[in-house]
Amino acid sequence: MRSIARGATGIYRNVPQREVEMDTHDVTQPAAMAIPKGGYFKQEKGRYGPVYPRTPANYGFTIIAKIKPGREEIIRQYGQTIEKTIGQLPDALATLKLHYLRWVLFDIGPDTYFMYQGIFDTDFDKYTEDAIALFTKYGINTVFENLEGFPEDWKTNVPAFAKFMREHQRPSFLEYGEYPYVSADEIKKALNLKRTFSEMLDQMQ
Repeated sequence: MRSIARGATGIYRNVPQREVEMDTHDVTQPAAMAIPKGGYFKQEKGRYGPVYPRTPANYGFTIIAKIKPGREEIIRQYGQTIEKTIGQLPDALATLKLHYLRWVLFDIGPDTYFMYQGIFDTDFDKYTEDAIALFTKYGINTVFENLEGFPEDWKTNVPAFAKFMREHQRPSFLEYGEYPYVSADEIKKALNLKRTFSEMLDQMQ
């Protein structure tokens, strides 16, 4: 798998992806990556389909699917449930190694669609497996149950879950990172270090 090598503009060309990630990138310099139409540079088989590359924004996906009729309010309530859960248990989704989630509902003609955008630190397949394990552990349902075509046996049928996700994935053609390839854990460590340093300076005054 090859990406685009970083020059003065922060763009990468013709450098193996692994080399970019581990050796040549400067996390203090912004980087961008243009991605081919299929979502990857070279087709490599993962556990459930093609392996998507890690980009300067890390891993992620955009899922777009039609919701079942009459489910819009249920989906919105699910968002409130997530807010309440994280308020009470901040580490509830820690397994997923998330940076961000963005959920959007929008209409096309008479139909309403749901868009799920996530940025995370694991690959596509592991994120899917971890999500199923997390929901199963806590005995809760997923918002995807409100989408047309989502498998009813998703808790015990990982391939079917992954198939649905991949069929409704819309790959990015450009991704940008202001601090490229930095993991959520690294960001948290840096913020904790900053806080500790600030507290130390306060005590010295």
